[in-house]
Amino acid sequence: MFMTEINFKGKEFVYNHHLSVPFHPLVPHADKGVGEVAFDGNLIVQGDNLKALKALMPMYAGKVDCIFIDPPYNTGHEGWGYNDNVNSPMIKEWLASNPVGEDDGLRHDKWCAMMWPRLRLLHELLGETGSIWITLDDNEIHRGRAILDEIFGTDSFVGQIAWQKRTSRENRAVLSPSIDHMLVYSKCLKDTWKLRRNLLVPNENGYTNSDDDPRGAWASIPFSAQGHRDNQVYTIVSPAGVKLKPPKGRCWGATEPEFERLKREKRVHWPKNGQSRPRIKQYPEEAKGLVPMTLWFAKEVGDTESSKKHLLEVFAGNEDVALEIHAPKPVGLVKRVLEIATNRDSIVLDSFAGSGTTAHAVLEQNNFDKGSRKFVLVEMEDYADRLTAERTRKVIGGYAYQGTQSTELLRESITWTRFKNAERTLEKISKIQVLDGPKFDRVTTEVKDGELIVSGEKDYAQNTEGLGGSFTYCTLGDAVEMDKILTGEALPAYNQLGALLFHMATNCPLEMAGIDQGANYLGQSEDRHVWLIYRDDLDWLKSQEAALTLSFARQIAADKTDKPHLVFAPARFVSQKLLNEEHLQVEFAPLPFALYRIERN
Repeated sequence: MFMTEINFKGKEFVYNHHLSVPFHPLVPHADKGVGEVAFDGNLIVQGDNLKALKALMPMYAGKVDCIFIDPPYNTGHEGWGYNDNVNSPMIKEWLASNPVGEDDGLRHDKWCAMMWPRLRLLHELLGETGSIWITLDDNEIHRGRAILDEIFGTDSFVGQIAWQKRTSRENRAVLSPSIDHMLVYSKCLKDTWKLRRNLLVPNENGYTNSDDDPRGAWASIPFSAQGHRDNQVYTIVSPAGVKLKPPKGRCWGATEPEFERLKREKRVHWPKNGQSRPRIKQYPEEAKGLVPMTLWFAKEVGDTESSKKHLLEVFAGNEDVALEIHAPKPVGLVKRVLEIATNRDSIVLDSFAGSGTTAHAVLEQNNFDKGSRKFVLVEMEDYADRLTAERTRKVIGGYAYQGTQSTELLRESITWTRFKNAERTLEKISKIQVLDGPKFDRVTTEVKDGELIVSGEKDYAQNTEGLGGSFTYCTLGDAVEMDKILTGEALPAYNQLGALLFHMATNCPLEMAGIDQGANYLGQSEDRHVWLIYRDDLDWLKSQEAALTLSFARQIAADKTDKPHLVFAPARFVSQKLLNEEHLQVEFAPLPFALYRIERN
């Protein structure tokens, strides 16, 4: 079997770098979230996304249904820096030239080195039937696809979507860029994912009720089918007396008796007063889903210009914050992804969260279909709180904003002829200002992309109702170094250490809701129950309570008899030999050696 492989400078050093990234616990900040702190609910994490993805692994490995990321496009003007602390002299030398600029001869290698370990961790977090959607432009689309081919496999490539990111023409460019790309890969094979993905619901805006049909609004669909079937080729006589045959190379959409039944039910629509072939009424609840296309128009999902205006509305009065994001993705774009790739209870991850569009889209989609999707966002920049989380807070609680409604009054190309007759053009503008000016708060004139545009603008103020919901805001704590816990330098919370140990022992994510700290119980995998005797209290850890005892082993073996038990503890007061002799099926797993030696001092 042919294996796709991409080579870039530094690959040998980052190939398994995701395995060596230390575990950093999530530290909640209740004052920055909405609602109760819950690690198994909506999350916004501020911190390096490589470390954050490793922190999420114990809770979310193999559970994420949809990943949407908008990583740096590596245009040379973004100012991103490579800072993964890979222990390699070559990579440390690279850091001297951070941030990555247009003149950096190794900027494409650095981009690949940055993306590789993150995509490896994202692959592990993705569920077996999940999918990943990555937006890129022409700078790295081919390298991005090559990396994904190697990590996911070429058979998991679903498609490459062209999204119309702008509708205006860029006259300064060699070719005016109109699209960005979106790569789509599944964790499973493409044909398997096809059975899981959703079809798109037809747009109900196309339904009307021009004949006062008591069944409600309808749209018409052609009454013909591909191919030739003898019992579906016959002559239809329209109400106008026109004899009609099926289109060439096709047959009617049903047999003649079936067509007569449709007529009796008044389901047949005759275009052009019966002069054209019949069409069949279709009501919204009968419409079949549409297979998603690989071309997404701005009028359907939004463009960067509309998304920027939307973000400015959300941050009305504090526009400087919104302007920190150059080209935020529109909510409609991510909602289209959610429509295709998620169910109502899916987990959605975005590790390059930016302005928080993914959280906004998840909340809107839940509001639309009464879903309970969860979002997990990671943003490393310092605007994670004041922009990413603040947008989410506003969308949840509602916000007031002021806007401007613009009406185009004149648009003319600037030609040499018009330039020579400038006075006539100025007179035309003056008339517009006199006649139309009173209808607006102001009339503006601008020259854009070689055109003169005169617009009337009217200010307005509105309130957007909150969508409801909650989220927990977290930062990353100090790395958990097992052999230093006894010093008290870093004592992670019970659930954070428990999630890490559970994942290490079972290779499964921990269901946080199942943790019972009072009983020292973490949860169960297919083959064992897992326990943790621990408190984030140094004095307690040095006490006799922090040990596995024979009585505790007897108790848990009697309470849960269906499978063996693994107990993490700083010490034990019972030998493994005695546990085996009593057939308790309890195994002791010492916490760091520094703790384990307590029992021998």
